[in-house]
Amino acid sequence: MSTVPALHLPTNQDLDPERLREAFGVFPSGVVAVAAEVDGRPVGLAASSFTSVSLDPPLVSFSIANTSKTWPDLRRAAHLGVTILADHHGAVCRQLAGPVEHRFDDVPTTATADGAVTLDDGLARFVCSIHREVEAGDHTIVLLLLHAVDAGVDAADAASPLVFHRSGFGSMAV
Repeated sequence: MSTVPALHLPTNQDLDPERLREAFGVFPSGVVAVAAEVDGRPVGLAASSFTSVSLDPPLVSFSIANTSKTWPDLRRAAHLGVTILADHHGAVCRQLAGPVEHRFDDVPTTATADGAVTLDDGLARFVCSIHREVEAGDHTIVLLLLHAVDAGVDAADAASPLVFHRSGFGSMAV
């Protein structure tokens, strides 16, 4: 029987942010838009940290930087819309990270009566409310309680999800 040498990682490494960002970036993630009407206008952002959490109760989550200028406004909304972005949404994603006053220019959206805003051509759309916020270092993990879901088009006709990997956007091959 052969023995594989144990992996030894030094515990006193300088975990500088650039090095961490590079290491974290090797793990691909999907991208969502999180949006709502606040004070009569659409407010939103893009997040690459979205994940399903629980079926009972139905929960999803994303993480937001504590330095976000958008989250303090967005979190005041009674309901939030979450849209899973498709591979053709790269430019929309960059727009959602750009100047606040232009984030929704020429982006087809729908708002619910409760103010949740979703992109019309997303792969899936959710209407949520904030269930809990958990401080986690320089980010906050936001747990969202689902109230409604639209799974989008028939899976056979669906586009691929937008994937964030190594600081760039791509698509997923199945």
